[in-house]
Amino acid sequence: MQDLKTSNRSGSLPHSAWPADRLRSLERNAADALGLTLFELMQRAGEALWRAASARFPAARHWLILCGHGNNGGDGYVLARLARSGGCNVTLLAVESERPLPEEAALARDAWLNAGGEIHSLSAPWPEQVDVIVDALLGTGLNRAPDGPVAAVIAQINQHPAPAVAADVPSGLMASSGAVPGVCVTAALTVSFIVLKSGLLTGKARDYVGELQCDALGLSVWLKAQPAPWQRLDAALLPGWLPPRRPTSHKGDHGKLLLIGGDRGTAGAIRMAAEAALRTGAGLVRVLTHKTNLVPLLTARPELMVDELDAERLDAALAWADIITVGPGLGQREWGKNALSQVKTAQKPMLWDADALNLLAFSAEKRQNRVITPHPGEAARLLGCTVTEIEHDRLRAAQRLAERYGGTVVLKGAGTLIVSQQGEQAIADVGNPGMAAGGMGDVLSGIISSLMAQGLAPFTAACAGCVVHGAAADLRAQRYGTRGMLATDLFTALYPFVNPGIAQEE
Repeated sequence: MQDLKTSNRSGSLPHSAWPADRLRSLERNAADALGLTLFELMQRAGEALWRAASARFPAARHWLILCGHGNNGGDGYVLARLARSGGCNVTLLAVESERPLPEEAALARDAWLNAGGEIHSLSAPWPEQVDVIVDALLGTGLNRAPDGPVAAVIAQINQHPAPAVAADVPSGLMASSGAVPGVCVTAALTVSFIVLKSGLLTGKARDYVGELQCDALGLSVWLKAQPAPWQRLDAALLPGWLPPRRPTSHKGDHGKLLLIGGDRGTAGAIRMAAEAALRTGAGLVRVLTHKTNLVPLLTARPELMVDELDAERLDAALAWADIITVGPGLGQREWGKNALSQVKTAQKPMLWDADALNLLAFSAEKRQNRVITPHPGEAARLLGCTVTEIEHDRLRAAQRLAERYGGTVVLKGAGTLIVSQQGEQAIADVGNPGMAAGGMGDVLSGIISSLMAQGLAPFTAACAGCVVHGAAADLRAQRYGTRGMLATDLFTALYPFVNPGIAQEE
């Protein structure tokens, strides 16, 4: 298959991510285990930054490096010395503070000064000629919006035409959550050190990170033995989830899926979910919907089994199905409420989406064999909070949803999060702005429930389904752009991802 990675991702990113509050202990443990000093790790970080930035901007001769009063600033001092020794003109501005620098950063600063470098105040005028700006201001410890001179210089970075390179994390981005509480550096390149920070992959991060690279600073072998709290998901993982089918397999081997929804006027939602299930390999797909939708659904997609939703038919269908999906187009009238009450009595694995989640928010119940797929608005209703609170810490919101409702949670959005009550945690590092369109969530529900019907465990099906969904949208965007993308455009883009290894047509 051709390389279908998103344009702002390095092809060598690890499939793991860590919250910022674990990084200091991780760094110390690695240094102790390998007999390194923290200053040696800082040296490696500066070298990694120099390699990445000079490779990305090889023509840059005038470097403006902005250093904070912490170890992120120390990385900047190391870079400054390397850039100067590499023949570049370097202007270094640093945050002034009455507090002493951390020991490692102080050593890096002294090495810069001993090499003949100069340090200017953060408020000093910038050179007339600047080819690249390096942000080594705040790092991973941010817990509030930047203020004062630092906020002012971040705004100045963003107004300047020269590209910005972020050391570890763009200043202003919260490394654990992906939230941006105030002004933030809009980087062209971010180089994350040792491990990927979880906040670089979700929330507002994609607006600010630019091209993302990660350098383990020589710790890769040691890191493989450390269980990462979060898994980063991309299309490279699909062959492990979706092996080729047996030549003698038949439709009964690939699951019987029941979808319930589509009140009057919402046939499109249940149709998109059902067709997505067929397109991703479910063996038999049955739809129970409002009687006014029968002819339109059968006309649009004759491969579906479609019938009117009533209590008797629903009982029979619940007994027939291996997997149950409820919610797309369900509505919140008595028709939908009655159907959901009946579905609750079934003990089979299921997926709840859309209005099923809105109804669940009024009558919370915990269930282990269920996947729920809220967008931030639905998540806010389920947790009794605001969308702003959800977006302030999406990772914690997903964990809270799993704790309250059980099973597996898919918190949709840029950097969709998949979390189970058993502690499994993943970030889908796929997708693009073209997916901000009606019906995309219905398609995702159909994909995930289809993979469950084909035998994947709920958490695994959610992970694989989110990757298939986002990667198909990325393929579509790669060819046609993001504006104007329709949910149904994904149908024919799904094939190479549910059949990994099949050559993609040009």
